[in-house]
Amino acid sequence: MEIKILEDKKNKLVVDVIGVSHGFCNALIKEVWEDKNTKSAGYHIDHPLVGTPRIVIESKEDAKKTLIDASKRLSKKVDAFSKEFSNSVK
Repeated sequence: MEIKILEDKKNKLVVDVIGVSHGFCNALIKEVWEDKNTKSAGYHIDHPLVGTPRIVIESKEDAKKTLIDASKRLSKKVDAFSKEFSNSVK
């Protein structure tokens, strides 16, 4: 995974995320929307087979912090799922 920051303002962040697909972007954006300071959040991929996801976040506060916090929450959820699933298949 590689991240290219295209726009970095206090309340707006635009990044390209190379090496991920819709699944990752959907989960991350859903988590961004859980932040009460999120004004808008979404992503698009120009071409489903060869396109690079572009994530756009606008926040009432710091957009970078919004994305960082969302990624930490998502990571915790994935870890909890992995642990629970591992325990259930033993």
